[in-house]
Amino acid sequence: MKILAGNSNRALTEAIAAYLGLPLTNCQVRRFADMEIFVEIQENVRGEDTFVVQSTSFPANDHLMELLIMADALRRSSAKRITAVIPYFGYARQDRKSGSRTPISAKLVANLITRAGADRVLTVDLHAGQIQGFFDIPTDNLFAAPVMVRDIKERLDVKNVVVVSPDVGGVVRARALAKRIDASLAIVDKRRERAGESEVMNIIGEVSGRSCILVDDIVDSGGTLCNAADALLKEGATEVRAYITHGVLSGGAVARISASHLKELVVTDTIHPTEAVRVAKNIRTLSIGPLIGEAIARTAKEESVSSLFD
Repeated sequence: MKILAGNSNRALTEAIAAYLGLPLTNCQVRRFADMEIFVEIQENVRGEDTFVVQSTSFPANDHLMELLIMADALRRSSAKRITAVIPYFGYARQDRKSGSRTPISAKLVANLITRAGADRVLTVDLHAGQIQGFFDIPTDNLFAAPVMVRDIKERLDVKNVVVVSPDVGGVVRARALAKRIDASLAIVDKRRERAGESEVMNIIGEVSGRSCILVDDIVDSGGTLCNAADALLKEGATEVRAYITHGVLSGGAVARISASHLKELVVTDTIHPTEAVRVAKNIRTLSIGPLIGEAIARTAKEESVSSLFD
């Protein structure tokens, strides 16, 4: 098989290749003077099982275009199969019409990836599970939960832990993690007044005297997490941590989290951490490379991927 790296997260691709014991395929992704993207695959890939690793994170449009052009280059180079490995699937939050005359951009992006030549997709913790149905090709949605559970068990006394969903929509995800560590569940009931702002209203569940773990798929501005942490501490929680799969952390999010009452924010490396994230005192990154690497190995061997999460 051949592993190709886009520019969005080369460090993660190198970790995946190291897990598989394979070198990265020589592939040049560069830009012309007017910022057009040019791709040249510098190895023979005819008849090969190829995997392109590219998160469509900031700058989302550039990284998405890189992925599309790499898939097209592989298709025109007679690759046997092209798997788009998208650790973070950008545009996933636009999975439905949010109002009149608005797009469903996640579906549009799925169509673009399919038409570019991808034969299957492998991604991590989709914002909404139904996005798998936007693709007309096989799509595997991996879960970061096993990586998080291992870290939680190594660092915390799970007997005193409560897993908390920061909103009603994330209950299924939080319940799944709580079940894995045999912990109780709480929910933050919040009302969002306008985009990018949230007001915490009530805590559903018993958190007094307990160590709380907020669980979600994406942290962007960080406002919801910080407000939830304050509300949980006000209700008597001893400490609040957050385990989030995708650390988008746009704008002043890192500064906001660093100044908050969160004891720790743990994210995975589906999105390449910025320098601000790396030096932040209460933000830590877990590697998801081995999980994706194992999923790629099983895909290449036509083995079960879902059994990774049994």
